[in-house]
Amino acid sequence: MIAGFKIQGEEHLGRIMTKVITYGTFDLFHEGHYRLLQRAKALGDYLIVGVTTEAYDKARGKLNVVDSLMTRIENVKKAGFADEVIIEEELGQKINDIKKFQIDIFTVGSDWAGSFDYLMDYCKVVYLERTKNISSTMLREKNSCIQRIGIIGTGRIAQRFIPEARLVSGVSTQGVYNPHITSARRFADKWEINAYTDLEEFYSAVDVVYIASPHETHYEYIRSALNHGKHVLCEKPMVLKKAQAEELFELAREKKKVLFEGIKTAYCPGFHKLLGVAGSGTVGMIRNVEACFTKLEQENSRELTAPVYGGSFLELGSYVMLPILKLFGKDFEEIRFDTIKGENGLDLFTKASLCYPTGVATATCGLGVKSEGRLLIAGTKGYIVAEAPWWKTSYFEVHYENPGEVDKYSERFLGDGLRYEISDFLSMINGNSSSEFKLTRGESVALAGVMERFMEEREG
Repeated sequence: MIAGFKIQGEEHLGRIMTKVITYGTFDLFHEGHYRLLQRAKALGDYLIVGVTTEAYDKARGKLNVVDSLMTRIENVKKAGFADEVIIEEELGQKINDIKKFQIDIFTVGSDWAGSFDYLMDYCKVVYLERTKNISSTMLREKNSCIQRIGIIGTGRIAQRFIPEARLVSGVSTQGVYNPHITSARRFADKWEINAYTDLEEFYSAVDVVYIASPHETHYEYIRSALNHGKHVLCEKPMVLKKAQAEELFELAREKKKVLFEGIKTAYCPGFHKLLGVAGSGTVGMIRNVEACFTKLEQENSRELTAPVYGGSFLELGSYVMLPILKLFGKDFEEIRFDTIKGENGLDLFTKASLCYPTGVATATCGLGVKSEGRLLIAGTKGYIVAEAPWWKTSYFEVHYENPGEVDKYSERFLGDGLRYEISDFLSMINGNSSSEFKLTRGESVALAGVMERFMEEREG
């Protein structure tokens, strides 16, 4: 025995047997699942497969599970590799199962590399190479398919996207495009996906395009992807001109594809709870909204060096404008920008002031100046306050005239939050438009118009 587990082939209870265990949701069962089970079985003599319950998936942040538990168990059995199927119901069960079933090898896909190293105290841990190309042939017979995502761009937000997409059932990240081959290959090798430097080849391999490239490239990539018949999820700001936003939404309508702007706060459960409370009349008529988001960037970062498309407002303005548009609407009477600029002319700190017929608002953001960073909604009966990071809304308070009267609200915010927008995007692709209100096309067009106004004033 070594570190609490048996060497493969050691005699156990009078017979030589290597026991292997693996776990998963196994939703919308596809070739990737089949190959993982096939390779897991090849590691030993006896394979136990743990299938997660809906409750446990929800607790660990897995969204959008389609198939029932019994369907998923039946699909695992039909694959023909499992000698035994068990149900995973709670955190910590893996250690107990390994002890209970006297497991020699624990294995999962390499998507989770390093996540289960703590089990090495109990058995051998093997991470199986990810299946890069997922086909949905098996599922299309049931009118259900995996949406294969292709990523354009290899920056920080793209790095965060892949582990979040992993936690949304019904999507698989297939590949990445970057015209710079070194960047594309480095990114693809890290995440075990395919690298593309040819756009046509990239489009032919995916169903959905996620655009995470620099702001100035968004318009052409969105237009190209829609014309190739692909659904598009684009990082904020989607585009920087109102007319471009209107044109692209019309093109998406003509092509019968979904065009979706990725402002993660818009799809965050806590933010929706906050908007619901604000709109309920609890604080009376809303007269003032103040939203602030600042962070400090390295001086050589793209955000502070890109001569035309850098600066704090283009980077963070979508976040701070969002609650203002949601609560006061798109038809402001006046907007003014006050900025602090760096030596290169880019804004280090910007405050946008908006006047509406019934109230006023300020949207403040900074990359070179640090501020408190909260969201304040003031009404005729009280006010709502959400402290930083309110853009990942998990807690807020409602205060009234009586200082001792405070209502407190909380909501879970999972991971980086991108899983919420991916889940709602997938729902819209599948024909469910119930999430469309979270960020309407009109609001995206209005945001593009604000960005256009800011750039015109900055250049003027």
